[in-house]
Amino acid sequence: MRFENKLLRDIMTRGVMTVPMDATVKQIATMLSKQGLSGVAVISPEGEAMGVISDMDILKVIGKDDWENMPAESIMTSHLETVKPTSTLGEAAKIMREKHIHRLLVFSEKGVGASQRPIGILSASDIVKEVAKD
Repeated sequence: MRFENKLLRDIMTRGVMTVPMDATVKQIATMLSKQGLSGVAVISPEGEAMGVISDMDILKVIGKDDWENMPAESIMTSHLETVKPTSTLGEAAKIMREKHIHRLLVFSEKGVGASQRPIGILSASDIVKEVAKD
């Protein structure tokens, strides 16, 4: 099977790391560093995904007044690009390329589980690793 046709459910990272909307930039930076991650999902009090914060989002605010205490809500990317676990790697790569983004949240199929809660995440580096395997 060509790597482009592999399903995201077989490649995605399960167990998405999340932060609440009021988490501070300092708290998020600490978590990313300790976990060796480059991004995290931001969730509402109800657990719904509201946005994503990447290490680049944090870099953009470093040096601004009181940047360490800025809430996640103020620096997150709120327009979420999402995919289903049955999407292919080729489809995910195309979305990332066209939207100039580095990660996608994976949501369950409509009607299966909690549709507004991420079940996985796929990063550009996950795709590169998969390409290297073939």
